[in-house]
Amino acid sequence: MTWSLTLMGYLARRFMLSVLMVFSAFAALALSIDLADLFTRTSDRGIPMDVILSMSLLNLPDIAQKLMPFAVLLGAIFAFSRMSKSNELVATRAAGISAWQFLTPSLVVAIGLGVLSMTVFSPAAAAFLSQYARLEARYVQGQASQLAVSSTGLWLRQGDVEHQAVIHALRVANQGIHLEDVTVFAYNGLDRFAGRIDAASADLEPGRWRLTDAWISGADGLPQKHASYDLPTELTPAQIQESFASPDTISFWDLPRFIANAEGAGFSALRHRLYWYSLLALPLLFSAMVFMAASFSFRFSRLGGVPQLILAAILSGFGVYFLDTMTEALGRSGILPTPLAAIAPSAAAILLGMTLLFHEEDG
Repeated sequence: MTWSLTLMGYLARRFMLSVLMVFSAFAALALSIDLADLFTRTSDRGIPMDVILSMSLLNLPDIAQKLMPFAVLLGAIFAFSRMSKSNELVATRAAGISAWQFLTPSLVVAIGLGVLSMTVFSPAAAAFLSQYARLEARYVQGQASQLAVSSTGLWLRQGDVEHQAVIHALRVANQGIHLEDVTVFAYNGLDRFAGRIDAASADLEPGRWRLTDAWISGADGLPQKHASYDLPTELTPAQIQESFASPDTISFWDLPRFIANAEGAGFSALRHRLYWYSLLALPLLFSAMVFMAASFSFRFSRLGGVPQLILAAILSGFGVYFLDTMTEALGRSGILPTPLAAIAPSAAAILLGMTLLFHEEDG
């Protein structure tokens, strides 16, 4: 049978509307839960209400992005089961349209949503999450240590509201524990310059940075030479790694450059590379959700098992999530290549969905 553009558009709209409804419900639920969590964590800190609300809204896009695959899965199940229950699926099958043709509009929409999420929604969510992280560090965690890596080297800020130190190093070793060609800018308060230190190297030890061959200049600019100088710090190696920019705070378009800069500065960017490949796999993951939804919906709708349908959807979603978590851990440990670790859950879900659909379609 020749494809009807009217029928294709109708099926695509039904699928898209169902996904948007589920996604909106998920977003509203996530916002309420996140607000409750923020209120609990900040109840004794006297943080203004508008700041808490702003933080929750800034965090919402990132949470919503993580929930999008489940929204596609449940939205597809609702769309297919409703069309099956209203005999629209039977009518289209009677007109000579196979299950594969019936799924084509939904797959096209799912792939489009994946591309849109990867290229547009993900960068916006990263920008909002980056602002949320700064507010959380300031108001919730009460710390101001941040680390940034660029093509000019490493920049690290440490301290509190009374004393600040901005550390710059051209080269880094041992995951930030050893720095070379170091410059330290000291401040009293947030913006009052207190002095500068230039050192050949710096090593992080408990409670201090041990600076070697250091020239120390006060606010008057007069330098003094020290073979060794200790700069107090509360940072630990673990905190330096935690301060390293989280992958989901970096735009999809900026991740390749960030990975190159981080590796050039001496840091491992494996988790950032893995996250970038997982973004590339989003269209594949959304397609997998459509296949799995179709395989469950067509079968259980015929049998009238709506509770079984919902349970199967939940279990399948958690199965994909568990597989994704497991392959991510294997990718971070280096056991699996990062492209394979990112694509494997989506590919497995597609194969499972297609297998179940072949079984229902062809017996």
